[in-house]
Formats: sequence, C-alpha cells, structure tokens
Amino acid sequence: MRGHVLLVDDEPALLRVFTRVLEEAGYEVKACDSALRAAELIADGGLDAVVSDIVMPKLDGIGLLRLIRSHDPDLPVILMTGAPTTASAIGALEYGAFQYLTKPIDGERLERSVARAVNAGRIARTKRIGLELLGSDNMLVGDRAGLEAAFQRALASLSTVYQPILRASDRTVVGYEALLRSDEALLPNPEALMLAAERLEQVDLVGRTVRERTITPPQGQMLFMNLHPQELMQTNLHKESAIADLADCVVLEVTERAALDRVPGLLNAVSGLREAGIRIAVDDLGAGYAGLNSFALLEPDFVKIDMTLIRNVDANGVKQKLVGTMTSLCKDLGIVTVAEGIETEAERDAVVELGVDLVQGFRFAQPGRAFPAASW
Repeated sequence: MRGHVLLVDDEPALLRVFTRVLEEAGYEVKACDSALRAAELIADGGLDAVVSDIVMPKLDGIGLLRLIRSHDPDLPVILMTGAPTTASAIGALEYGAFQYLTKPIDGERLERSVARAVNAGRIARTKRIGLELLGSDNMLVGDRAGLEAAFQRALASLSTVYQPILRASDRTVVGYEALLRSDEALLPNPEALMLAAERLEQVDLVGRTVRERTITPPQGQMLFMNLHPQELMQTNLHKESAIADLADCVVLEVTERAALDRVPGLLNAVSGLREAGIRIAVDDLGAGYAGLNSFALLEPDFVKIDMTLIRNVDANGVKQKLVGTMTSLCKDLGIVTVAEGIETEAERDAVVELGVDLVQGFRFAQPGRAFPAASW
C-alpha cells in the first residue's frame, strides 16, 4: 500500500474514476463529495495526501486547504479545477497547495502528482520531527494558511512579562519594560511573531492586544512598551484606550532599526502622543541605520542603547567611546539614557562609569510576571 489519500469532488462520475485510478495504483482512498465531509475525515488523521476540487458548494477547495493548514502544516494538498482563474491559482499558491491541476486530468498525470505529493509530505514530516528533536527555534511557516493558523494560536496565547529598569545613581527600580511572549512553537520568539504580523498585515492587532493585556505598574513607576513603527501611521493612536489609560506612566519605545522618515503621518502621530502626555523612547540605538534622524523626528525623552554595544563594553575601548559619546550627546539634549542587555557586573560598572542614567538586563532580573524584584 503506497499511502492514504483523501479524494474530494462533488462530481460523482469523476470521483468514481479518480478513486479507481488511485486504488489501482496501490493507494487506499477515502472519497467524499463535499469539503465539509472531507474536513471531518481530515480531523481523524492518518492521511498522506489530499486531492480536492476547488469549486464546491458551502466550502470550496481553498477553504478546505486553509482548514487543513490549521491542523497540519505538512499534509500535501493537490487542488483541481475545470475552470482555472488567476485568482484561484494565486490562492492555491498563497495557501500552500502542493500542485494546481486543470481538468481534464488523465489517470497517469493524477497518479504521478499524488506520488510526488505523498513523498514530499513524508519528507516534510521527517524534517519537522528532526527539528523538534534538535530543539530548533528556526522553524518557519512557509505558506500563508499555515502562517495564519500559527499566528492565531500565538495571538490567543499572547502575554506579557516584565523586566525592571533601575536608576544607576541610587540603584532603585524606576520602571519596567513589558515584553511580548507567546506559547506558539512555530513562532517561538517576539521577532518571529512580529515578522508574521507584518506578512499578514496584523501589526496593529498585535500591538493593541499586548497593550490591552499589560498590567499597570506600581504607583510612580514607568512602563516601557514597544511600538512597531507601522503603528505610528495611526494618527489617533493616543486615543486608544489602552494607551490613554496608561498615559501618566507609559513610555512608548520605537525601534531605531527602522527608517522612520518613511512612515506616513509620523509627525502627526508623535504630536498627538505628546499632547496626551505620553513619553517616547528610541530603542536599539546603535543597531539600526536611522542614526541621528531618529532624534530629529521623534524628539525622544529616552534613548535605549542597544545591547550589541553593551556586550563586553568593559573590555572594548571602541564600544566605550561610542557609548560615552552617545551618553554625552543625550545629556546635552536633555534625553535620559538606558543601557539595555547588561549581563555582568563588569558591564554594569562600565556603563555607570560612562554616565548612563538607567540600566536594564539579566544582571538585575530575568523577565517575569508582574512584577519581578531586582538585585543590583
């Protein structure tokens, strides 16, 4: 037996012919005349490939493909149609169809396509199992339907953890950074989740969800929250309830890795935030390419020096000069500096000596549920 194949077509004659062709080729075939019934059979598992017509009532082949990807990212799906269109071809490709066949389809071509699909599916499953056994965190979701399913699971499990930020002069906690977390294995870190959000055009949804699930910090302490540059296209961002409710304590961090001058409506959005009393930080200074342009566009209240400059700063003269120059410039401009990513006592002492105002990193506390204690 060469594999288990699910065959879906609402034309009885074609369903019988295709079933006979595949059974004679050595496959065990489950045949049904609706995508809704197919969805039930898919949920039972044990399939090596699915062959489905596209144009069907109630649930079409593209819809079935999306449903399959929510359960199984590796199951190969061959889509067939007697009325090919550019839209259906693009949809098939976008949602990860293994092949797009135009009817009429002869038996030899169908058998050849199914054989390739079954082999590809087995290879994909073996690779995925290997990645899981190796503990890889670089698993990628290649097709849109699989990405959508992973993104929705990630969104459902979205939560925040908090890392303390301390004042260097008196070693007290002055605030916390809210950090995004998710339980979705296919999007294992914030970077992967935000890349998925960008691809699916759901950046605003992620940002809004994180802010809605963030807890207000203790009285008098600041809350640093990451803001994707795309969110600055919203001129009414300052009116969002989750931001307005936190206006007295929130500091919105905008990464310096982005070219901010390419963001439409940036100045209006920043103006609205400032009028609402919301403070702004430039994040990852030293890691991006926007440079001093970030200062001119955002006029930040805080600057967070990227951890790539902080790592081993105690033993690297060039990094010391860069951090010292940034710190001096910020003091002249009335901007508070934060050294992030500090992991050792030596790094801590070096940045304090260079005049940094605030410090953050594993040296003081791991990110944790609201709100972890810090140790100097």
